[in-house]
Amino acid sequence: MANWDDVRRIALSLPETTERPSYDGVPSWRVRDKLFVWERPLKKSDLEALGSSAPDGPIIGARVPDSGAKEALLADNAGVYFTTPHFDGYPAILVRLERIDVSELQELLVEAWLARAPKRLATEYLGTVD
Repeated sequence: MANWDDVRRIALSLPETTERPSYDGVPSWRVRDKLFVWERPLKKSDLEALGSSAPDGPIIGARVPDSGAKEALLADNAGVYFTTPHFDGYPAILVRLERIDVSELQELLVEAWLARAPKRLATEYLGTVD
């Protein structure tokens, strides 16, 4: 299963990605200053909304291309992916880091990066991968 070193390694392997603390001091990764993945500790309102189903391990937030992609991930593997009311209507998914395997994490982060990267940079990147 994945860990923070995997997140950092995969995110920083993507072109023009930088790592810096977000506004609340947790790690985040950006492509040309556009956030695509970040550590997302649960807040009090999240815990209240999730109740007993609230996870207790490390959580990342990741951008997705649209609400359809978000709904597909939620339907595909509710043991790994979840959301909170805070993210209603927003193209982002929450991930139980300790439950996602590294290859799936890689796919998720690449898709998150592609959702935020400028079109030309994304096209160049896609031309370099098999």
